[in-house]
Amino acid sequence: MYPIPQPALTPNSLAYESRPLVKPTGFREYDARWLFEKEINLMGVQALGLGLGTFIRRSGVRPEIVVGHDFRSYSSSIKYALISGLMAAGMKVHDIGLALSPMAYFAQFALDVPCVAMVTASHNDNGWTGVKMGMERPLTFGPDEMARLRDIVLAADFDLAPSGGYVFVPDFAEHYIADLLERPKLTRRLKVVCACGNGTAGAFAPRVLEGLGCEVVPLDVELDHTFPRYNPNPEDMKMLHAIADTVRASGADVGLGFDGDGDRCGVVDDRGEEIFADKVGVMLARDLSAIHQGATFVVDVKSTGLYATDPVLKANGVKADYWKTGHSYIKRRVSELKALAGFEKSGHFFFGAPVGRGYDDGLVSAIAVLDMLDRNPGRSLSALKTALPKTWSSPTMSPHCDDEVKYRVVEAVVAHFASAKANGEPVAGQPIRDLNTVNGVRVTVEDGTWGLVRASSNKPELVVVVESPVSEPRMREMFAALDGVLRDHPDVGAYNQTI
Repeated sequence: MYPIPQPALTPNSLAYESRPLVKPTGFREYDARWLFEKEINLMGVQALGLGLGTFIRRSGVRPEIVVGHDFRSYSSSIKYALISGLMAAGMKVHDIGLALSPMAYFAQFALDVPCVAMVTASHNDNGWTGVKMGMERPLTFGPDEMARLRDIVLAADFDLAPSGGYVFVPDFAEHYIADLLERPKLTRRLKVVCACGNGTAGAFAPRVLEGLGCEVVPLDVELDHTFPRYNPNPEDMKMLHAIADTVRASGADVGLGFDGDGDRCGVVDDRGEEIFADKVGVMLARDLSAIHQGATFVVDVKSTGLYATDPVLKANGVKADYWKTGHSYIKRRVSELKALAGFEKSGHFFFGAPVGRGYDDGLVSAIAVLDMLDRNPGRSLSALKTALPKTWSSPTMSPHCDDEVKYRVVEAVVAHFASAKANGEPVAGQPIRDLNTVNGVRVTVEDGTWGLVRASSNKPELVVVVESPVSEPRMREMFAALDGVLRDHPDVGAYNQTI
């Protein structure tokens, strides 16, 4: 009988080497994340593989799975521990080696394999690891699946089976790159800064952009799992500033920044100005809805209000659906609504047919931006951005809040604003016009200024975003109002960045 996973074990001890360590909070809403060696050990990863294989087989899904890993010093060993558990549970494993997350999703289609487990900590700091999982392409697990998987793993309720197997798929990246380039080249010779933060995308993104006909200016494309300059995270202002400096110095048409596992893309315009991903989404929605009139776009609650108010999108008959933040939520919603695309403020973009296959791929997002420029030969990216109605937006701001208490804090914040609306109490000096509580609380006041508070799904943090269509001072007033409520909770700590 397999040992019951433990929530904590002392390192460098007999117990640590003979029992699985699996901290329960590592099972997030739509994937799994742990601090390796502190919250999960290799035997704990093996237990995760046993649990995932058991869950898949009990669900009646064909027991075959694609597995890949990102470029971190420990990801390969974690992947093989996961594989050992999957095989013991009767899964046939198709190992594609070093990969981007979207490469693993693509492999489900290209290899006709129903399930996926991608070992990646995405943009998290070194020390973190995780697994993105799914068994219904192009979807990944949501809260229900993650809860069932958690219960199986923590109870060691495993079904062992002798039918597991292993196949290594050589040079799979070549198939992925060829699929992206199976299209006409761009008609414009665009100069593109390709920034990878020394993460996994550096092995693949420059080749794809060159294959499209771009002149590529490489920035931190050498793979280095120490991430010597900054984390590969296109929401991080350090990375965006580095891209902006390189765009200005090189005279590039656009800067594109990819996160650690390549499923997100950040954008900097030709003037070296960062464009938050939700505004990029509005620009792409304008471009695509001109071709596909009446299209539906799913957007997360952190995103700009322009999806609902932009006159061009209205004229093109666009339907905007504000939904829960999280790649699994948006991906599933895009599939349910048969939407043309889904956009997250974090930079996860999901393109449905005929643009994509429904999963998030930073390179597909980059290609969509380049196609938009190609379809507007007389206009720069900054001109396309300037054509949007003006709003003042914050970056994503994340105050620390422990995993054990963050949802409770958010529930209290939701209750506070619900009470304020019911009692006619103003927020940031104005009455509340709308409350969206599909994911935390999004408070919109009379002049359209809004603020969001929600719990992060993959880190011990809250998420705060504010925007105003009126002025920067109004944006700051909304932030002060939200932060004032958060400061009533001692469990809420310092921000990673603020306005």
